[in-house]
Amino acid sequence: MRISLRRLDRSPGATTLGSEPRKGFVLVEVIVAMMILAIAVSSLAALMYSVSQSGMVATGNAYRNAVLMHEINRLEGIPYDSIAVGSSSVSVSTLPYPHTRMITVGEPVANVVKTVTVVITPVNVRLKPDTVNFIRTRARTSRVLCTSCSAG
Repeated sequence: MRISLRRLDRSPGATTLGSEPRKGFVLVEVIVAMMILAIAVSSLAALMYSVSQSGMVATGNAYRNAVLMHEINRLEGIPYDSIAVGSSSVSVSTLPYPHTRMITVGEPVANVVKTVTVVITPVNVRLKPDTVNFIRTRARTSRVLCTSCSAG
């Protein structure tokens, strides 16, 4: 009987390369996976920043339009003679929309026409100021129910 000594120098659990699949991760694989994840997350972070900035600008524009419409409605709702010629400025420092309102009233034709300019300038420099111009005229009065009045 012949005895081979080739197998005696190895431990019982030792195997040759390629005979069994390896178990676990290599450190390089973990680093590569972390780099891919970091690139994906950083691109999503840039996208989220862009979306949030666009949302802030849209919100500021909505507040600015609301302030403009409020001023226009107020100035169109009061009587013609109550609108004083000149300019006035009001600073609003309360949230949600701190701004400066500048109202300028001119009278190119005395007691007939008044030109009104409203300028809204937000405190936040990322938001753009806006201006609106409109003309107020003296209303012609009618005396529909007065039968003895002269037409005028």
